[in-house]
Amino acid sequence: MKILLIEDDLQICEVVQTYFEERGAEIKTISDGAAALHAVEREIGQYALVLLDIMLPGADGFTICRTIRKNSEIPVIFITARGREEDILHGYALGCDDYIVKPFLLSALYAKCTALVKRTEKEPGKLLHCGAICLDAAKLCCTVDGQEVELTPKCFAVLYYLMARPGWTVDRDTLLDRVWGADYEGVDRVVDNHIKKLRKALGPAGAQIRTVFGRGYKLVP
Repeated sequence: MKILLIEDDLQICEVVQTYFEERGAEIKTISDGAAALHAVEREIGQYALVLLDIMLPGADGFTICRTIRKNSEIPVIFITARGREEDILHGYALGCDDYIVKPFLLSALYAKCTALVKRTEKEPGKLLHCGAICLDAAKLCCTVDGQEVELTPKCFAVLYYLMARPGWTVDRDTLLDRVWGADYEGVDRVVDNHIKKLRKALGPAGAQIRTVFGRGYKLVP
């Protein structure tokens, strides 16, 4: 479970990071709102969940949540000292999945995060469309311009992860973790090999999978 923590209180960052990492999670922390906006615009596909403060320098948490929701359905949990009813309602209106007022129990926060991530992973989701490609997660079916395409389970999983985050760059390590699992001990070239197989199977639509040199891959219409 890879989590993006956007919080300007360094003590809270340290405590949350320690608690979560002791339980196997991976945490990246950002303490500035402007830097967080840059990160969610470029690398949101790398994370399973976002923990987000509201009062931040550079850009507030509401602005960051609004930016995330323009392109992603990743779970977002506000963790903030702002407990007014209007703030809580505004947070939910922007699309957050939970709103936690400080101070909070670390055990409860961790439980909420793991539950949200598990629920997101298990949901079959709706049909995903991007350009000529359509994926039906419930039927494990892929079509290109209406014609069914046969994919191996791993190729399907890689394509599904990219299609759920259209336009977002996803690095190899994230694909390894999300598709092959955190205990995979092989090399990251396996990702490149599956991307190559995917492009071939998709035919002309394979060009929708773009290589972002030095970073990973992204799917475009």
